[in-house]
Amino acid sequence: MTKHQRLLNAQQYKYVFDHAVRSSDGFFTVLARPNNLAHARLGLVISKKKAKLSVSRNRLKRLTRESFRHTSYLYHADFIVLAGNKSVKATNQQLFLSLEKHWQRANKRVLEICEK
Repeated sequence: MTKHQRLLNAQQYKYVFDHAVRSSDGFFTVLARPNNLAHARLGLVISKKKAKLSVSRNRLKRLTRESFRHTSYLYHADFIVLAGNKSVKATNQQLFLSLEKHWQRANKRVLEICEK
């Protein structure tokens, strides 16, 4: 994942948090907001409160980045992914399926906002 595909500073995160559309389940919460760029960007918030071990946090980050890498060319929005309570104990397949649904659902809502 290249540098231009990531949210890099607090100002970029704040932009998404301020007026985001939300998609949630037990594994993840995904916030999204349209951007004026030709590509999607990703920010991760995987806290120690949700995933106590660094191994677990790194696994969640790695899986999220990989899922985003496969679908990022489809979207023109900024996404922030927050870990949920069930994410640490879930299988990789469950996490990938959850993220796929979130990308699609969040992007659909972002497109609805853009059309207004």
